[in-house]
Amino acid sequence: MLRLTQVAGNASDPLLGETLHRLEHAGRVETLTLRRADIARKRLHAFTDAGTEVGIMLDRSEQLSNGAVFLVDEDRAVVVRLDEPQWLGLASRDAAAALELGYFRGNMHWKVRFVGEYLHVSMEGPRADYLHRMEHLFADGRVRVIGDE
Repeated sequence: MLRLTQVAGNASDPLLGETLHRLEHAGRVETLTLRRADIARKRLHAFTDAGTEVGIMLDRSEQLSNGAVFLVDEDRAVVVRLDEPQWLGLASRDAAAALELGYFRGNMHWKVRFVGEYLHVSMEGPRADYLHRMEHLFADGRVRVIGDE
């Protein structure tokens, strides 16, 4: 059993992002899918999508979240995913802003869905991280948040 005792970071962190992206392309990222109710737990027994048995034993100061990275090294990573995604809805002011948002989203490798004229980003980390990364688009009103589901 793989014992996981601390969170190394979050998948939305740019410093971890490149490593996770490389490992993902090599098929070396294991996903630990949890229910929303499990996020508050400090002790948990589960299996990754690759069948690795894990025992989570966190200190009180540690907190799980969608996108939490437990283990990341040159060989593999273990990342927490919630079983139900959270979505951040975005509206673009015009076609040029929509193209810029789409280009930016693509560079970030964010998963999206389209609902009418709106783009919804699947948040795989804290909402604040996504909002911070898009501050330049919000600053002059090119893009605005329409809510998240």
